[in-house]
Amino acid sequence: MVKLLIVGLGNPGPDYRHSRHNIGFDVVDAFVQKHEGAFRTERLAEVAEIKWKGRLFVCIKPTTFMNLSGKAFRYWMEKEKIALESTLTIVDDLALPLSRLRLRTAGSHAGHNGLFDIQTVLGTDKYPRLRFGIGNHFPKGMQIDFVLGKWFPEEIPVVREKIEKCTEVIENVSVMGFERTMNMINNLEFGKQDGTL
Repeated sequence: MVKLLIVGLGNPGPDYRHSRHNIGFDVVDAFVQKHEGAFRTERLAEVAEIKWKGRLFVCIKPTTFMNLSGKAFRYWMEKEKIALESTLTIVDDLALPLSRLRLRTAGSHAGHNGLFDIQTVLGTDKYPRLRFGIGNHFPKGMQIDFVLGKWFPEEIPVVREKIEKCTEVIENVSVMGFERTMNMINNLEFGKQDGTL
């Protein structure tokens, strides 16, 4: 059976729930819920296993904080004997507008603490990630408050649409591979049907 490791990045605890920085958790939650799975608390992470079309998705939400995400990533990748190219990390991205998603098989951590730690622990930036644009609409000096804050009410419909699309991306990567999925997803714009976000 083909195995994939799906890593949602976020911070544990109720204070961070459904914040922009925790969108990785929300996407993995949605994927597991869609496939009627359930999480259990294991070493370094909340873990759920989903079987779909001959694939086994090992889905994790690290219980370390964001800046120690690499520890859980490496532990579960090695424990489940999953190749690095069969992993997918879901992460918030300030550099992308809310209307975009971007799938990449490698690339810079771009200052993101979770990606920085994964790259440091693994010793490479060549691992797939799905970047969920959160925009950068915050006053100077307010980046941390913005990232750790909740979505604005007007953003929520787009966020929900993108979360649903992310669950499809996880499925598509497993059956079609990264290249074809990237071609399908990277040029889409969300929430633009009526000319607004």
